[in-house]
Amino acid sequence: MVLTTAELEKYADVLLWGLKTARKSKFKKGDIILIQYENPALPLAEILFKKIVAMGMHPVQRMGLTFGMEKGFFEEADDKQLVFIPPGEKELYENVNGRIFLRAPESLTHLKDIDPARIGTVLVSRKPLKDILDKREEQGFYSWTLCTFPTHELAWQAKTTIRHYAAQIIKACYLDKENPVQEWESILNNVHGIKKWLNSLKIKTLHIEAKNIDLTITPGEKRKWSGVSGHNIPSFEIFFSPDWRGTEGTYYANLPSFRSGNYVKGIRLTFQKGAVVKIEADEGEQFAIKQLAMDKGASRIGEFSLTDRRFSRIDRFMADTLFDENFGGRHGNSHIAVGSSYTESYTGNQADMTKQLKEKLGFNDSALHWDLVNTERKTVTAHLTSGKRLVIYEDGQFKV
Repeated sequence: MVLTTAELEKYADVLLWGLKTARKSKFKKGDIILIQYENPALPLAEILFKKIVAMGMHPVQRMGLTFGMEKGFFEEADDKQLVFIPPGEKELYENVNGRIFLRAPESLTHLKDIDPARIGTVLVSRKPLKDILDKREEQGFYSWTLCTFPTHELAWQAKTTIRHYAAQIIKACYLDKENPVQEWESILNNVHGIKKWLNSLKIKTLHIEAKNIDLTITPGEKRKWSGVSGHNIPSFEIFFSPDWRGTEGTYYANLPSFRSGNYVKGIRLTFQKGAVVKIEADEGEQFAIKQLAMDKGASRIGEFSLTDRRFSRIDRFMADTLFDENFGGRHGNSHIAVGSSYTESYTGNQADMTKQLKEKLGFNDSALHWDLVNTERKTVTAHLTSGKRLVIYEDGQFKV
């Protein structure tokens, strides 16, 4: 086993901390917790299952498709099968109170020969289920978190050994500490101070400059910076969902991306009037083009994020978006997501967020949410409503 029983116990405790922290209201006995996991993560799923039962809640477990099943599905499914939603799925989503997803991929490129449009069709068909969960979260009835379990495929794609890959997870999630939950509480408190400072600034636009980036982003009205909320273990990023209509310029992801069984490297996006007008990539360009054509919002920005290298212990490419978007290293990182936005960036009551209000404020909506990471040295300058300019991020850290 790549993680010891003691490390798995700590991992489970941190995940449950994340789930509780992410939810606006407290969990109670009788709540339903969905554990979704891929086969290699079964040892962690078993520990979580037992802990949730001991807490008086109802765990519901769902193992994901093996990569052979998933490939076979996309190869053979007809149009009706692609969009089929099993009976009971909607009912479960309407009643679930928490969800923990344990990523443990045994293949990252098994869908490379599948038409990306078919993959997009499945994602779009499941968006109504995502909308149910989003609304429940906004109302305070639901929260989610996720993590990555080390696999040989992840290690191979990251060009390292499974032992070294697992060690990076242990370090990044503070599982090498006696009380990792206490470590995460400390990070939560430290990041709170940075978010408070950022949210005190009246920012009109942000200008992001790096070797291959020249991008302007407009935060928009009624926005706030969020981060280290319990979603994602690990997570060090501080982010917001901008008004997509104010995005102009060029963004480049220097870290490769594995998505939906495909590999994309060196993707460069050019934005005009809020939408992507040009897509280039060293590898996987056609896949990227079709992903961003999935629906109307897929070619718009849904998130902008910065990671302060002082918090993140991740210092290598992990071939896993969860870790790569939280890269610390020498220069920290930034990432954008094309596709759906996060309403937790809304300064008002999320429960009051309607489709019409989202459209009015420029919160993007899409079945897609694709994080694209840049780890180059960069400067982020805030253009304030007062007319002043303020560098808020440089050399991998916030300038608070």
